[in-house]
This record gives sequence, C-alpha cells and structure tokens, in this order.
Amino acid sequence: MSISTSVLTALLQVLPHLRPQLYFKASLTALSHAMEDQVLAATLEKPLVIASFQRERFYRQEAHRYRRLAQRSNQVYVLSAPETDFSHSSEYYETIAFEPDDALAQEWHLVVIAQNYATCLVCRESLGSIAKNKQQTHITPSMDTDTARRFEGIWTAERGVSLKAADLLLERILWYRPELSAKIEEARQRFGIDRPRKDVEINHHSEFACNIDTDPFVQRLVTYLQASQYKLHKAYRSISAQARKERLVNSISSAIRRSLNPQEILQVAAQELGQNLEACRCLIYRTQATDTQAIIEQEFVIPGVLSLSGQAWQLANNPLFQDVVNTGEGVCISDTLNDSRISKSKTLWYPIEKFGIRSWLIEPVLCQGRLLGIIELHYCSDKPHEWQAGELDLVKAIATSIGAALIQAEAYANLEKLNQQLEALDQTRSNLIAITGHELRTPLSTIQVCLESLSTEPDMPPELKEIMLSTALTDSERMRKLIQDFLTLSNLESGRVEWHPESLHLQECIDLALSRVRARSGAEKLPNISAEISPHIPLIRADGDWLVEVLAKLVDNACKFTPSAGAITINADHNGKQMVEVSVVDTGRGIEPNRLEAVFDLFYQEEGALRRTTGGTGLGLAISRQIVNNWGGKIWAESAGKNQGSQFYFTIPMVVGEKEGKRE
Repeated sequence: MSISTSVLTALLQVLPHLRPQLYFKASLTALSHAMEDQVLAATLEKPLVIASFQRERFYRQEAHRYRRLAQRSNQVYVLSAPETDFSHSSEYYETIAFEPDDALAQEWHLVVIAQNYATCLVCRESLGSIAKNKQQTHITPSMDTDTARRFEGIWTAERGVSLKAADLLLERILWYRPELSAKIEEARQRFGIDRPRKDVEINHHSEFACNIDTDPFVQRLVTYLQASQYKLHKAYRSISAQARKERLVNSISSAIRRSLNPQEILQVAAQELGQNLEACRCLIYRTQATDTQAIIEQEFVIPGVLSLSGQAWQLANNPLFQDVVNTGEGVCISDTLNDSRISKSKTLWYPIEKFGIRSWLIEPVLCQGRLLGIIELHYCSDKPHEWQAGELDLVKAIATSIGAALIQAEAYANLEKLNQQLEALDQTRSNLIAITGHELRTPLSTIQVCLESLSTEPDMPPELKEIMLSTALTDSERMRKLIQDFLTLSNLESGRVEWHPESLHLQECIDLALSRVRARSGAEKLPNISAEISPHIPLIRADGDWLVEVLAKLVDNACKFTPSAGAITINADHNGKQMVEVSVVDTGRGIEPNRLEAVFDLFYQEEGALRRTTGGTGLGLAISRQIVNNWGGKIWAESAGKNQGSQFYFTIPMVVGEKEGKRE
C-alpha cells in the first residue's frame, strides 16, 4: 500500500458491507475522547492504540493524554504530519512523522484493540470541507480547527473491522519506521492481526464476548451531550445579546444620521442604553480632562429614582474620574459599599448616599485619545449588580459611536464657523481694496503732481519748491505708515513677533508715546494732552516697545476725533486684580453704544472708507487689541454717545511683589 492510498478507501474495498457516515469534528472529538477514556479507566489490559492526527497542530492539543495512555500500554502509536518539531521518536510512545502529501494528512484515525474489546474510528475529511477550510485559513488561521469541519467514515465496535483497520495502519507505520517490525509483529501475534486471505470472510460480529465495563465510554458521551447542550444554550444567549447590541447601536446610529445636534444624539443614547441594560440611571455628559464639574443635561432614569438633570456633577477630587482620565479606560464597580477607592474618598460618599448608587460604571467617550464625554450607569437596588462582559463591550461600542458623533457634530460646527470667517475675510478683502486704493492713490497723486511740477518748472520760486517738497515728504510718510501698519498686523496675527517682556515704569512709556505722537503731528495743533498717574502704580511687566505703540495709537486715535480746543487725559491705577488699568479719555465726537465693539474690527471707519474727514486705515485699534491680548490683558471702549467723548481702557500685568513703581 503506497502513501497515496487512503486507509478509509482501502478498508471499504476489503469490507464492502460498511457504509460510511457523516461526522462533524466536534463529534469525532467526543468519540475519540470516549475511546481514550476507556483505556484510561484501566479496564483494558495493555491494549493496542493507534492514532492519526492529520497535522501536528491537532496532535499537540492531545499530547498530554497520550502520555497518560502510554502508562497503560507499551503498544501506543501516534501518526502526524510534522509542522515544527514532530519527528520519529520512541520517548513516551511511538511517534511516526509521515509526509505532508500522504493520504493520512486528510484522515482521522483511532483504533483501540484489547483481548476482549475492539473499536475503531476511521474518517476522511470531505473535499468540500477541505476547500472551505483553506479559504478560511487564508483569512483567519484559527479557523482550521473549527468544530464544524465535516468528515466521512466509519465508527464501529466490530472486532473484525477494527483488526483490519489496525492492519492497514500498522502497514503504513512500517513504511515509515521499518525498525519497529519486531514490536509490530508482537502486536499482530498478541491480538490476532493477520493479513486477510481472499478465501476467508471476516465475521461481522464480535468474536469475543465483551464483558468489560463500558461506563467510561458512555459517561464521556453523556458529558459531551450535556456540554453540547450548554454550548448551544450559550450560543443562543450570545446571539440574542449580539442582536440586542446591534439594535442598540443601530438606533443610536440612526439618531446620528438624523441630526447633527449633539444634545439630541446624547439624549437618544442615554435613553436607549439605560433601557437596554435595565439601569436605574444613565448619564451621558460632555466634559474634558481638565473640567472640575459637568452639568447633567442628558439622562435616563426609572420612576422612583432621584433625577440628576440640570445639576452640577462634581468631577474635582473624584478618584474614579481621575482613573478614567489617566488610563483612558472605564471604571466598573460592582459594589460601591466594598470598594476601597470610594471608602477613602469623602467626595464620592456624598453622591452614593444621596443618589443611592450601589453599582457604578464610568466609561469615557474618546476620540484619538481626547476625552469628549462620559457615560455613567447607576444601579440603585439593595443588591450589587454583577457586570457581564457583554454589557461592558456594549457600553464601549456605544461610547465609540458617541465619540464619532460628537466629532462629526463638532466638525459641522467648525465648518459653519469657518464659513463665517470666510465671509468676514471676504468683507475684509473688499474693505482692504477700497481703503488701500483710496489711501494709496491720494498721496501718490499728490507726490506725482509735486515731482512733475519740480521737474517741469525749473524756474519755480524757492518758496514754492519748498512747499512742493514738504507736501511730497508728508504724503510719502503717510504711505510708509500705512504699509508699516499692514506689516505690523500681519506679523501679530501670524505669530512672527518676538516678545521681550520686562519690568517697566508706566510713566516712562507714556512720556515716550506722547513724544512720538507730537513728533508725527509736526506743525498740526493737537488737543491738550495730560497724564494723571496714581503715585502708587506698581511696576508693570510688558514689552516696552509694544506698550509704547499701544499708547501712541490710542492717543493718536483720540487726537483724530477731538478738536484742538478739546482735551485728552491719560489715567492709570491698580485695579486690585494684579493688573494696572490704563485709560485714554477724550472730549471728542464720541461713539454710538452699538459700535463700541466694532471699532476694534479691521478697517473699521465710522464715516465710511471713502468719505471720512480724518485720515487712517482703521488698523490702529485692531493692532492695539492684538498687542494687549498677547500679554494677557483686555482692551475695551466706553462712550455715552455722539459728541459725548470716548474712553478707551486696557490692562497690563503688574510685577508680582512690587508695591510701587519707585525709581532708585
């Protein structure tokens, strides 16, 4: 018999009366264990045991059993196609490593023969099962041990069939290990395993009375049936739980598809999750890792249980919340009365006693490691709730869906905000074109006229030449200032400015700013400007150049809208919040109350870009706000209305520890 010959085929050819049956791998496993248990029960005296396991991976699962079987008999043979270290050996029992292309690689055999007992299991994996198994193995290698694999073959206790099966397998063993011929011949002689003769018909009935105890075999099959029933029941429960989980996830997914409102999504999730898990209370709230409390807006609660809706849920000093933040994993407490984290925390005892929380689950809603919210389940009965793995998996799945929904809603809100910013940017672009066109065209035209006049009129009187040059220089300075303001704002908004904060005397900065304003005005008559600084002003901490820039722009702005007969006053005092408050007050035309915030917008002009009576681009106050915001201050405007004057305020951090701005 060659290695390409199937043992099952050879057996059916010799014994044509046999009819193969269909078996699943789970059935073969149970039958094999029952046959092995019969040997292990010590009711058989040194039987012959031959087992073929297809491949080494299946043998490794049973190797420990065959070491025990080897203690009962010295006639134990195990065949398998090697995959790692399986080889010919006689260490515990005889192992035979057959070639992978041997027909045994597709078969499953177990033969047990004793003096008064014989049984055999000879099967071959069906071709359809092999093809399906190869496809599944390509996807998930663990599927090749699936209990649903199908075999066709013979399982019988007829001694004649068992002897013939043993004969065929012993012949295959000799093929690979001829050195075992003496041991195999001993087994043949002892159990009457002779080569069949054509003129001898094998008796279909047992030749010996079977008077041994078969309880081990029966008990194994009964145990298998009970285990199968349990597994079936468990499978039904698993399918039911999975269906419930899918329904819940689908309902929340539907809510996500119907709405981009995170409040609606969270309310649906709280309702569905609380009902499905039969919780007394389910909370879902948005929070971040640094929050100290959260307002409960979405809640499911059963009748008779105290509601938390609208209340502030404390997170500060909450060790459970901190565990969630630190680990990124949920916290599950079966019994709050016996948990050390709760017994050591006074913060947790209050909600447990007031709201009757006996079992507590806290699951984070995360997206890319960022905490977006929390799911909490409360069970308030007298008995602790025993958390099941399926429940925890379900809550995690819902948390993942909620995280995706919140990110989706957040992205939509950001998109709307971005659209608004784009609209504002488009408006800014239009203003920029109008203002720069006007501001640049006017001085350029003046400069061009002056230069052309100087070029074409060589006999122009010296006095007129001086006027022309002065006008050209004034308008070129106006253009330089305009371009400088654009560059300054661009650097501030892009973050390219290097800040150098230092301890400063405010009075010195005010003096420098007023000097700069007077230098710019030239011969133009300015309103009366005075500074009223408290003698107890502490040292301030800011970048001196930028502070002078803010003061100069605010004073310059006040000068534009205040007649020369008016007054401008600079005040400063300590506001009691580790900040110094500076004000620039004028008696000019004032600002309408509804425009007090708009004056800080880019290119804002009260009279309109092309018909205003004062110069400028509307960038000065916008630049001032950027500078003040950078050092952590605040800037704002106040006015009683038209012709009532204006007051501009901003704050500067004081130097901590300095009481007064005294000079040494």
